[in-house]
Order: sequence, then C-alpha cells, then structure tokens
Amino acid sequence: MDSRICIDASLALKLVLSEPDSDQAQVEWQNWVSSGVAIAAPYLFIYETSSVLRNRVYRKELTPGEADEAFGILRGLGISYLHPPAIRQFAWELARRFNRPTAYDCFYLALAQHQGCPLWTGDKRLYNAVKKELGWVQFLGR
Repeated sequence: MDSRICIDASLALKLVLSEPDSDQAQVEWQNWVSSGVAIAAPYLFIYETSSVLRNRVYRKELTPGEADEAFGILRGLGISYLHPPAIRQFAWELARRFNRPTAYDCFYLALAQHQGCPLWTGDKRLYNAVKKELGWVQFLGR
C-alpha cells in the first residue's frame, strides 16, 4: 500500500453523505488510516466540500444539523492541506492536456503529480478522462 495518497472532494463527501460507493469509501478510508497512509488534498478541497454541504442544505437535501455533523467529520479527518506553488501551473497544463471544461479537478491531479503519489477519486468523469494516460489515478467506484 502507498504510504501517501491524495484524495479529492468527491471521495471525501462519500464518507459523510449517503451516496453510491459510500460503503467502499468507508472501507478504503479505514484501511488507509490503519496502515498509516498520509492523506493530502489541495486547499481547494476545503472550499469544495463546504460548498457542496451548503448547497445540499439550500436544496433541502440535508438538514442544517446533518450538514454541521458532516462538516465536523470532514474537519476531523486529519487530511494535510497542501498548495505548493507549482501546482497552479501543473493544473493549468493538465486542464489543457485533457481538455477539461473546468480546471479545479486538475488541482487534485496536479497535487498528486507533484507529490508523486496516487490520486483517489470518486469522480467517474474525471477518472475516465485521464485513466489511459495517468495510471496513478484510482477510481473508488465499481
């Protein structure tokens, strides 16, 4: 097992929301934690997960209390938030290379590339867009 990984918001949200593959996310998370894997994400992760939770409350898919609980769990996961200056350029280049409509997912790719570790994602579209060229991107789903 890798000693460090990057994760994206789509994977982490499966830990705190009832979504497809949430059970698998829980199993993987426990394996990583029990194995001492260092888990990292770019600072974007904080904004993205917070925004999703607020949006779910706004759309009445979560109660404010449920969102507060999920927010607290995410804050306590022990993720290292990193933003080396080089990832901005890496993210831009990856967005161009893979013709991504937005660049924010590429920040996760760029951080993993910079750290030399796998990126775990729950985002099937992202995975499908890069899997042939970026073998270090791992998809949580089945």
